[in-house]
Amino acid sequence: MSELDQVKVFVGLDVGKGEHHATALTPAGKKAFDKRLPNSEPKLRELFTKLQTKHGTVLVVVDQPASIGALPLAVARDTGCRIAYLPGLTMRRIADLYPGEAKTDARDAAVIADAARTMPHTLRDLAPTDEAVAELEMIVGFDDDLAGEATRISNRLRGLLTQIHPSLERVLGPRLDHPAVLTMLERFGSPAELRKAGRRRLVSLARPKAPRMAERLVGDIFTALDEQTVIVPGTDAAALIVPSLAGSLRAVLDQRKLIEKRIEDLLEAHPLSKVLISMPGIGVRTGARILIDVGDASTFPTAAHLAAYAGLAPVTRSSGSSIRGEHPARRGNKQLKRAFFLAAFASLADPASRAYYDKKIAQGKHHTQAILCLARRRVDVLFAMLRDGTFYESRPAVPA
Repeated sequence: MSELDQVKVFVGLDVGKGEHHATALTPAGKKAFDKRLPNSEPKLRELFTKLQTKHGTVLVVVDQPASIGALPLAVARDTGCRIAYLPGLTMRRIADLYPGEAKTDARDAAVIADAARTMPHTLRDLAPTDEAVAELEMIVGFDDDLAGEATRISNRLRGLLTQIHPSLERVLGPRLDHPAVLTMLERFGSPAELRKAGRRRLVSLARPKAPRMAERLVGDIFTALDEQTVIVPGTDAAALIVPSLAGSLRAVLDQRKLIEKRIEDLLEAHPLSKVLISMPGIGVRTGARILIDVGDASTFPTAAHLAAYAGLAPVTRSSGSSIRGEHPARRGNKQLKRAFFLAAFASLADPASRAYYDKKIAQGKHHTQAILCLARRRVDVLFAMLRDGTFYESRPAVPA
């Protein structure tokens, strides 16, 4: 945060669904306001306007900028207040410095306000969000929910197949996201029904969705069916559940495809999209996540700050002669860290990225550590690209 010396009132908001608790402190630590107020624009606007009129510049700080915290921030910005975000985990660590063990809305609001007043380095700026990024954030959040639902259904489906026919699960389990496999399971949900359908019928059913692998897939299915002759108890019940789960999984995956198209359209319409996509490994979903959480990187002083925010900066731990070394950070934006990790993994086809990965492997790091090192290195490059508005330039690979 900068120019905090001009702030005359620090407002800490412990946001809630129906109402918020607001605590306002002057630079000297004197309370200017300490009450609950409803989550409605008129009351929020009245408070912010009153504090500005009486004291001057107001800084509004929340510990949850999205969802239930979106309206207070929008009203504060519209009334001319400055806004900032105190990460929830940081707030809880700071709360341990204050006396008492109670967990109340009033105490949390007071901690947020006092942290903004005395520890401004813990705050994060909240840049104004344009309509496209706000829509993108909402759609990406829904896509994340769909991804979690797809994983849950897929795990349930694989669990049922493993229970009744492990050999069949080994064939179909890794391919559950393929339309041909889901179509067969929707029509024939048990080993007996698959065998009864016959090879020719299954091939004709799978070929429109998998023209190259239809015959091989059906051959693998019948090979797996021949490996088990006993019928496990519960197979008949599973035959009723499997088609339903397969249909649900197909519907979720189809919905994700539609969502991906909308994400792609919104991403392409943003001025920074070409800069992001020019970097090897960054696709539609990872690019959208980076755009939402990083933007143009103007809120981060250096690339190291961005890496720390994403949880990619290693943490040094040293104590005497027994504990020495660096460990992965446990804090940070996990969704952003995952996006950087996936983008780094996808960039291994790029010669420069591959050379750096091989170098880390040669140094004795295992696969995940090498990918994290590559992701950290790419943060430096991406930060410079976003800061300068330049495209990625591939450089000759340096042998490990």
